[in-house]
Amino acid sequence: MSHHKQETAQQLPENFGELKKAVNRTADWEERLNAVQELAKFKTEETIKILQYVAKADLVTKVREAAASQLKEMGQQAEAPETPKGELFKDLRKIFRRIKKSLPQDHTYEDFKVKLEKMRIDIYNTYEGEKGAQFDVWLKDMWETTATRK
Repeated sequence: MSHHKQETAQQLPENFGELKKAVNRTADWEERLNAVQELAKFKTEETIKILQYVAKADLVTKVREAAASQLKEMGQQAEAPETPKGELFKDLRKIFRRIKKSLPQDHTYEDFKVKLEKMRIDIYNTYEGEKGAQFDVWLKDMWETTATRK
């Protein structure tokens, strides 16, 4: 058994630990996507498990799809990722309301966007990856329709 483990370790990429961390970086969907592509070059039990996890759990559809696609290329079962329904983060409106309240009353959409990126890069980056070209339209609509008074 120990011989098999040793063999597997040699098949893992040298930067396996770093790639494993990268797939969990919530503030950088592009880094997660790159890690998926890098891990997919190594068909080992460990890399397959990580890709299966990403294919099911990543918040950004592009990243889930890439992991599922790589798994299929490896001959693994992978269901097509479902598009998430509803918000990707719990209490998104409450978070946006708090950010709006922290800004001057006459703040602009750009002020809000900058503050969101500073305060919640995880939310900003996830929706930027998920919404793509529609990100600004979506964010501006969320900004305009989030009331600051209960």
